Amino acid sequence: MLVYPETRTQDIRSALIGRREELEAEYVATVAEMTLAGVVDSGDDVADLGNKAFTREQEFMLAESIRGRMDQVDRALERLDAGHYGTCETCHGEIPVARLAAFPSVTLCVACKSRSESRY
Repeated sequence: MLVYPETRTQDIRSALIGRREELEAEYVATVAEMTLAGVVDSGDDVADLGNKAFTREQEFMLAESIRGRMDQVDRALERLDAGHYGTCETCHGEIPVARLAAFPSVTLCVACKSRSESRY
C-alpha cells in the first residue's frame, strides 16, 4: 500500500474534490438541458418526435456517464480516507504513481483494468 505524507494526501483530496465539483456542475447542466429538450410541441411530426427521443437518450447516456465518474471520485475519496488509495481493488497491488497522477480516481492497476475490459 502506498503511504503518502499528509501534505500529499491533502493535495490528492483537494484535486479529487475539485474534480467532483466540476463533474457535479456538468451533471446539473446536462440534466437541465434534458428537461428543456424533452418538451413536445403539438406541431411535432413523427420525425421530430424521433429526433427528440434520440437526443434525449443521448443526453441520458451522457448524464449517466457523468454520474459514473462522480461515483468513481467518491470511491477514490473513500479509499483515501480508509488508507487504501493507490492500491488496486482487484489484485491489491500498488497502482503506479504516474497512473494516479493522470487519473486520480482510478481504482485498478493497468493489468486489472485491461483484464476487466477484455471480458466485454
